[in-house]
Amino acid sequence: MRLASLGSGSKGNGTLVCAGDLLVLVDCGFSLRETERRLAALGLSATDLAALLVTHEHGDHVRGAGALARKYKTPLYSTFGTARAVTGKAAGFHGADWREVRPGRTFELADMTVTPVTVPHDALEPCQYRFSWRQRELGVLTDLGSLTPHVVDAYRECDALVLECNHEPELLAAGPYPASLKRRVGGNLGHLSNQQAATLLGHCNVDRLQHLVLSHLSEQNNTPDHALGWIHQAVEAGRERIRVASQEQGFGWLDIH
Repeated sequence: MRLASLGSGSKGNGTLVCAGDLLVLVDCGFSLRETERRLAALGLSATDLAALLVTHEHGDHVRGAGALARKYKTPLYSTFGTARAVTGKAAGFHGADWREVRPGRTFELADMTVTPVTVPHDALEPCQYRFSWRQRELGVLTDLGSLTPHVVDAYRECDALVLECNHEPELLAAGPYPASLKRRVGGNLGHLSNQQAATLLGHCNVDRLQHLVLSHLSEQNNTPDHALGWIHQAVEAGRERIRVASQEQGFGWLDIH
């Protein structure tokens, strides 16, 4: 099992999950052309994708999803609420091979089990995903404003985790965003702060983690040093396992053994 990223941040997101011969993409927040370019940089084509999983309807996660699914006839998975939210938009799923996922109800992609996890975010029916394959667990967890017992339990035991570290509260407060956007980002339905991400890790079996990727960092309200400073307090040993995903390059392939 392995994972990689096409990019992570407010300008676009896409995470690749590979299990054996199965390749899936979580979110497609770039234009179709840009998605194709970023896949090619990893030696891939969209024809290699067995499925596209969408977490929610915000543009930085869904911008190219409908176009990619239609052009390549890639099955597109999302909640009903997410599909309803994008109806009528340019990024809509009309004409795609759309398949409904229900939070908490697992489904199979080949021999990989996928668990959609309900998260608190300001979208119609958002979810994040956990992947299970041959006793290995991979978690993707971004775009949530607070930690619920359900979220903590779902991501407690992972071999690899892509975790949101969106903002540093002091930088957000002093930053250029209007007050309404600051309240949204920092609210219970917004995005995880560095401290909240560290708190989650305090409830997790961090000794099990082979890879921890800090993701969705705000270019205005965070820095890698701020994020790593908090996460290093929660993961004191094995810091070489920790890396930061970038907006431009994402991160290269990481193998889960």
